[in-house]
Amino acid sequence: MQVYGTELASRLLLGTALYPSPTDMAEAVRASGTEVVTVSLRRETAHGEDGIQAGQQFWGLVQSLGVRVLPNTAGCHSVKEAVTTAQMAREVFDTPWIKLEVIGDSDTLQPDVFGLVEAARILAADGFQVFPYTTEDLVVAGKLLDAGCEVLMPWGAPIGSGRGLNNPYGLRSLRAHFPNVPLVIDAGIGLPSHAAAAMELGYDAVLLNTAVAKAARPAAMAAAMARAVEAGRLAFEAGPMEARDMASPSTPLLGMAAFS
Repeated sequence: MQVYGTELASRLLLGTALYPSPTDMAEAVRASGTEVVTVSLRRETAHGEDGIQAGQQFWGLVQSLGVRVLPNTAGCHSVKEAVTTAQMAREVFDTPWIKLEVIGDSDTLQPDVFGLVEAARILAADGFQVFPYTTEDLVVAGKLLDAGCEVLMPWGAPIGSGRGLNNPYGLRSLRAHFPNVPLVIDAGIGLPSHAAAAMELGYDAVLLNTAVAKAARPAAMAAAMARAVEAGRLAFEAGPMEARDMASPSTPLLGMAAFS
C-alpha cells in the first residue's frame, strides 16, 4: 500500500485515544503491527504544569513506538478551525500528513462535506498531504481529489458506533469508481468481521480506534483486527466466488451410481 509516496506494509491504521491507560495503548499498537497511528493535537492542555507534562509524556510514548504519526483535526466544526489546527499540528508533530475532519453534525459526527472540500483545497495548496474523513458520496470524492487529496477515507458508520459498514453498496460503488485511488475505511468498525468485510470490498486499509480501545483486552483485539484485515485483503486478491441464489453441488454428478 502506498500513500503520498510512502509504502506501508500494514493495512491497519490505529487511533491512540480512549485507552484505559498509556500502557494499554502502547501494547495495542505493538500487537496490531500498525505503522501509522492517529494523534489529536491537544489544543487545550489541563490546567497547570501537570497537564503539560502529561501531554509531553504521551507524545514521548508515541515516539518510542517507532510508528508514523497521522495528526488529525478531530472536533473541528469549521474550515478555519480545521485549517488552524492542521497548521499547529504540522509544527508540533513535524509532518505534512493530516487527517482532515470537519464535522457537520454533532450527533452522528458526519462530515461537513462542503467545508471539508474547502479546507482540503487550502491545506493541499499549503503543502499538506491530506487524508480526508468523508462520506461514500461519489461527487464529494471527486471534488476532494480535484482539491489535491491523493487518498480518501470514507466512513463505514458513525465514529464510535461499532456498526460496521452501513452502506456496502455505496462503498462498493466508490471502490469501483476510483479503482486507482487509495481508499481507507475510517470509523464505525466494531468487530474483526467488519474489518474483513471492508477489505473484501477491495479497500486498501482500515482505520479504527474505539473497537480496540474499549475492548476488555485492547491488545488482543488489536491483534484480531490485524489478522482480519490481512484475511480480508487476501480474500479480495484471491478473487472470491460469485454469490448464487440457488445451490450448486460441489460433488460432480457425472460418474455417480444410478439406482433404480
